[in-house]
Amino acid sequence: MTGPFDSELAAVGCEVAVGCDVVALDEIATSLQRFGDRFLRRVYTADEVRECLGANRIERLAARFAAKEAVIKAFADPAAPMPLTDIAVLRAGDLPTLALTGLVAEHAHRHGWLQTSVSLSHTDCHAMATVAVLRRAVSQGS
Repeated sequence: MTGPFDSELAAVGCEVAVGCDVVALDEIATSLQRFGDRFLRRVYTADEVRECLGANRIERLAARFAAKEAVIKAFADPAAPMPLTDIAVLRAGDLPTLALTGLVAEHAHRHGWLQTSVSLSHTDCHAMATVAVLRRAVSQGS
């Protein structure tokens, strides 16, 4: 990572990790049609499903799926177990927030995650998410 704020972040012992993902709306619609509630239970929390009811349901579900994948990418640890239901994308007012629980929360703690930010968007055929993480700096030798 290089940028204008690297020295300031390093001075306070922090760094930024970023993950992003794009999902085709058709993939979520097909999974929902084929597997129904089983798909929802394996991927989303009950609160997420509730927040996605109504208009733009597929878009909202797809954006949340993309955010879950973006969290996994921000860890940059593909071998770690990451149950998708341990990553919830919920509304805090008008803004989406991440709620990490279980194995994912433990992993975040071990990796020094201090704060997260998530951005969601969609078009008529895709949804995307970007996750930024402020974490304790990891020394190059460890």
